[in-house]
Amino acid sequence: MKTIKIRDEFIKLGQAMKLAGCVDSGVEAKEVIQNGEVEVNGEVDLRRGRKLKEGDVFTFGGESYQIGK
Repeated sequence: MKTIKIRDEFIKLGQAMKLAGCVDSGVEAKEVIQNGEVEVNGEVDLRRGRKLKEGDVFTFGGESYQIGK
């Protein structure tokens, strides 16, 4: 599991995916999220603006990423 470090209280799912290098753009993030290809804390989430906080985990393409400080 890889860790995505954030400075603020939260990061939006689409932004976290870009930061992790999962996608190249916000448009690409929107597409994969809306297609149900992304899980947050073990459940499919279709909201690109989902706020991820420290300890949350998102999974995409067989890789898991945890939000950390």
